[in-house]
Amino acid sequence: MSANLETYFNDVAALLDRSLAAGEIYTCGLDAETSDFVRLNRGKVRQPGTVTQCYLRLHLINGRRHAEQCLTVSGDLAQDRPAIAAALALLRTTIATLSEDPHLSFATDVNPSRVVSTATLPTAEEIVETALAGADGLDLVGIYAGGPVYRGFANSLGQRNWHEVRSFNLQWSLYHRTDKAVKTAYGGFSWEPELFAAKMTAARERLALLARPSRSLKPGRYRAYLTPTAMEEIAGMLCWGGFSGRALETRQSCLFRLKDGAAALDPSVAFVENTADGVAPGFQDEGFTRPDAVPLVRAGQMVGSLVNPRTAREFALVQNGANAGEAPESLDMAPGNLPTADALSALDQGLYIGNLWYLNFSDRPACRLTGMTRFASFWVEEGKIVAPVDVMRFDDSVFRLLGEQLVGLTAERELLVNGDTYRERNVSSMRLPGAVVRDMAFTL
Repeated sequence: MSANLETYFNDVAALLDRSLAAGEIYTCGLDAETSDFVRLNRGKVRQPGTVTQCYLRLHLINGRRHAEQCLTVSGDLAQDRPAIAAALALLRTTIATLSEDPHLSFATDVNPSRVVSTATLPTAEEIVETALAGADGLDLVGIYAGGPVYRGFANSLGQRNWHEVRSFNLQWSLYHRTDKAVKTAYGGFSWEPELFAAKMTAARERLALLARPSRSLKPGRYRAYLTPTAMEEIAGMLCWGGFSGRALETRQSCLFRLKDGAAALDPSVAFVENTADGVAPGFQDEGFTRPDAVPLVRAGQMVGSLVNPRTAREFALVQNGANAGEAPESLDMAPGNLPTADALSALDQGLYIGNLWYLNFSDRPACRLTGMTRFASFWVEEGKIVAPVDVMRFDDSVFRLLGEQLVGLTAERELLVNGDTYRERNVSSMRLPGAVVRDMAFTL
């Protein structure tokens, strides 16, 4: 792959400019990465490797007919030229057989942009060596993924957008026995040794607590502290159409009652799509640019939504550069006033929940979720962890947990980079606080 992908992409765009027939318009997107991946198990490196890949998404438009194709490319234009020409010819043939699309929408205002991260990261070898040294003598299992990701957009109207960011994501678990483990994640744009050391120290301390006899709790309502990683699972469920303009208009969103004013969250709760501080690019597949920030919830009330161009056309809304699924890619939840160091004191007695999993909606209109506690969850008395707890199932509404039952949000937040690597590294992220709630319902 070319050492300078930006130059390659601009050359591809120039080639497409010269190749168009009368009446044709193209848009072209690039997705690429050079990623180091390392799998760890039992405190040893099991599978190191590097993946370099580059995809072009070519979209050809003629009137209101259009078609698109994704092709894998080498990053060398001399080598890729025949494949690009063949794709263009196939799209022309395909368009001739298609009906007109009444909701076709693509950017016609030219808004160029260029974001290139200058951050440098330690090598994968250095990061992995640091992680293994920090867990010396322990059963560590995990995965590291890091390196640059590239996104580009070009069209025949002259728009050029480029996004190049280096990021990393290290997820690891310190395993005790059976279902007892402490899972930790550290991701972002720059490696901070002190922050990693603090996370590893906290994980080791939690691991030692797992050696205590576990406690089984009866179903019921318990006071709880949800760490930022547990909050990530809850926020992730809200992203399943919760902030979608289309889903809100059709009342399919789990948050439509918030939009209608039939429900409210605590005044301290605020959500923003914070593209400026995320990993994801500030433009989407049709070339529409995204604002640096889109307020979604302010003071517990819904004040905005994510609207893609098709939804805007269909429901007479204003588009704001949302993706096709209208899901947040850089979700930012406002911090509270509770220092993280005081979270257990504020909890006093109840559950410390380190992770949640297997979440699903049990009542979508009520924004009611069900799921399981996972890994290191503990019983707390007088602000001190006294015992691990066996796995429990909760079933409760976000309107309650972040509404009348919310005690407070932590002042410190964590940047949680999406660890999905199916087909390519995911570029979405969340920045979330922890939350203390006075009443959380557990059914098993």
